[in-house]
Amino acid sequence: MQAVLIVFFGGGLGAVLRHLVNVGCARACGTSFPWGTMTVNVFGSFVMGLLAAWLFLKAGEDRTEPLRLFLATGILGGFTTFSAYSLDAVLLWERGAVAAAALYATGSVILSVSALIAGLAVVRALT
Repeated sequence: MQAVLIVFFGGGLGAVLRHLVNVGCARACGTSFPWGTMTVNVFGSFVMGLLAAWLFLKAGEDRTEPLRLFLATGILGGFTTFSAYSLDAVLLWERGAVAAAALYATGSVILSVSALIAGLAVVRALT
C-alpha cells in the first residue's frame, strides 16, 4: 500500500507540472502546434535518462525503490508516459533486442494513434 501512495502523490505532482508546462507553452507559443506536449515529452525523456542512470549507479541501496516509484513512475509518469516509453525502447536496444526495440517503438506509435482514431470513431458513431 505504501508503494501505491508513493506513486499516487508523485503522479499528481507530475500531472500538475504537465498542465503548467502546457499552459505556459500555449501562452508563449500559441496553440497552432502542440509545443507543450512536445516539451513535456522531450524534457521528461531527458530527465528519465538522468534518473535511470543515477538509479542504476545506486542499485542495491535501500532508498532507491521508493525514489524510483516516486520520481520515475509517479512524477515522470504523471508528467509524461513518453519518458517510460523511451526508456523501454532504449533498454530493449541496449540488451541487443534491436528488432524488438524497433517493433516496440513503431508499434506503440502506430497502434496508439490507431486506437485513438478508433475511440473517436466509436463515440462519433454513437452520437
